[in-house]
Amino acid sequence: MPEPPAIRVAPVTAELRSAVLGLRVQPEQYAFVSPIDVSLADAEQCPGSTPMTILFGGTPVGYYRIEHSARSVADRDFDVPALGLRSLFIDMNWQGRGFGTPALAALNDDLAMRHAEARLLVLTVNCRNLAARALYLRAGFVDSGELYHGGRSGPQHLMWCPLP
Repeated sequence: MPEPPAIRVAPVTAELRSAVLGLRVQPEQYAFVSPIDVSLADAEQCPGSTPMTILFGGTPVGYYRIEHSARSVADRDFDVPALGLRSLFIDMNWQGRGFGTPALAALNDDLAMRHAEARLLVLTVNCRNLAARALYLRAGFVDSGELYHGGRSGPQHLMWCPLP
């Protein structure tokens, strides 16, 4: 039996853009993540942000943004070169298939190649978003114990993961 296609990540290109714009989350998840058209437009206009897609085979199944400065995510500096992770989600039609953990592993592998100088990946996750927090913990993120209060939907856990 052939091996199923692996999860991989890639920058959002002109060829992928329309499929990425079709990605959605469950309505209640919009409290935690911006609609894709808003996030993608902002990332494309910000020179310090790289919009990325999560691919299953060649099909976009998710999205995230890498911020070249973790300060834009956490509103503070770090002692080592740090990147920020923002807006990560798996499309509602692909949720529940176990793509979250391999997507984060592919993301980390990609960062090791594209941002070899970075030593830390930083994110914030809403305190009410228990599923996302659990995913990040399974993927090797550490909850710093600090809360970030700049989120539009309430306080967020500040989390980070060391990069190779």
